[in-house]
Amino acid sequence: MLALVILVIGGVAYAGVFFYRLAIKRTPKEFLAAAPDLAVPPPPVSEDSWGEGSKWLARQPLLKIQITADDGLRLQGHYLAAERSAGKTAILAHGYSGKGKDMGAIARLYSEELGYNVLMPDARGHGESEGNYIGFGWPERRDYLQWISRVIDESGKGTQIVLHGVSMGAATVLMTAGESLPPQVKAIVADCGYTSVVAQLSYQLRRMYHLPSFPFIQSASLVTKLRAGYFFSEASALKQVRKAEVPILFIHGDADTFVPYAMMEELYQACRSPKDKLTVHGAGHGLAYQSDKAAYTGKVSEFLSKYVH
Repeated sequence: MLALVILVIGGVAYAGVFFYRLAIKRTPKEFLAAAPDLAVPPPPVSEDSWGEGSKWLARQPLLKIQITADDGLRLQGHYLAAERSAGKTAILAHGYSGKGKDMGAIARLYSEELGYNVLMPDARGHGESEGNYIGFGWPERRDYLQWISRVIDESGKGTQIVLHGVSMGAATVLMTAGESLPPQVKAIVADCGYTSVVAQLSYQLRRMYHLPSFPFIQSASLVTKLRAGYFFSEASALKQVRKAEVPILFIHGDADTFVPYAMMEELYQACRSPKDKLTVHGAGHGLAYQSDKAAYTGKVSEFLSKYVH
């Protein structure tokens, strides 16, 4: 009997390390390629799809910017100045296993159509930034406070800032929303963000591995606390939006099965600050802009016009 108990405990501990290495540790995420939830629909798509946005961004004069996080990591970002920004800057937040430059389509929206300066940070553990783990938005919220301070230092106290994130980036800006933000942050746009790390990882554990959340999520969370400094239970966008005072626009595709569409409604209902939402019919994960550029651009522009002047 004792041997069986030891075997079970050892198996759970091994599973915790396995899932930490799979999902949290900075490694290539090959498992995402097999996720049917992330399949990109065939053409026709908007001319400003993610691929076209990347091509556009490659032609822009980007300035590399670096900050040092609270824990000493050096974080990199790319900045694009707009000719008619009038002191407005959008700080973008990319998704899981991506990089700042992946946000080219959204950068083009802010730069060309809305006239903002654009800052595209690489999250810790991603792109050119240091870090050997992924924080799913929780430690990154403190990094975004640093990026916000950097923009204010560079542009002056009269600057106006918008945060716009997609997927993990949306969770990042929503978690940032629950912190004490300077008055220069005028609005947040969250595109297909998840409610919490526990909810999202539990959902994926069932879908991809047909496993219950207990005890695997708890085991991986303990390993993450020991190696990355946070428990999964801490990382809740749902809890953070309840504290938010900044206006928030929620966007989600109703065909999203990677981050369930129902999570947007949970977040929207929990939010107590000024808010609005956009559902893009038929859009999969991270494809709301690509699926209906006119609706996406129109809603973002309408929402921001209320709070950014």
